[in-house]
Amino acid sequence: MFDAIFFDLDGTLVDTESIALTSGLWAFAEVGHPVDAAFMHGLVGKAEPQAAQIIVQSLPGIDLTAFRAAWRTGFDTELTKGLDLKAGAAELLALLDHPLGLVTSTGREGAHHKLGLAGLSHHFQTVVTFDDVTMPKPAPEPYLLAAARLGVDPARCLVFEDSDVGAEAAHLAGCTVVQVPDVAPTQGRFARHLATDLLSGARAAGII
Repeated sequence: MFDAIFFDLDGTLVDTESIALTSGLWAFAEVGHPVDAAFMHGLVGKAEPQAAQIIVQSLPGIDLTAFRAAWRTGFDTELTKGLDLKAGAAELLALLDHPLGLVTSTGREGAHHKLGLAGLSHHFQTVVTFDDVTMPKPAPEPYLLAAARLGVDPARCLVFEDSDVGAEAAHLAGCTVVQVPDVAPTQGRFARHLATDLLSGARAAGII
């Protein structure tokens, strides 16, 4: 039914979005611009330049350099405590015999660091990061590139995403989308299947 399966990373396979939320709230307060969780939800799935644009437009006068440094410090401190997998991630990856790709809005260095911490690197035949594309999610380019690298038709690819930004990118690429929401609420308008966890989403898509 599907020739390849693609996964987002943050919030889909690894539990980093909750770390980003907590450390981001702390960093905004640290530089004198406290925000609420709803504001943080608006940054979910965005590549760093997109997130920065939202921040400076919403918070005039913020020292973006100081904020980024504070957020990175807080995030990295939390990562040293360990990186948990999302429910069902290890089980699902072990069950699949399709070619697998990872498609993330994280930069190359950060993506491979997280994959290494999580012990997931060996599962993926290709890894597409923010550094590999001109137009990141929600544009379809990341998923189109992943399909091209594996030599498959995007219409015959299944994608697992947590955010609307990522789900839109996969949908625009012509892929079938399973969306498993993480920290940000969603109506799942770009998803074929809206699931509570990876395994139930995989069952709905008929791959296990």
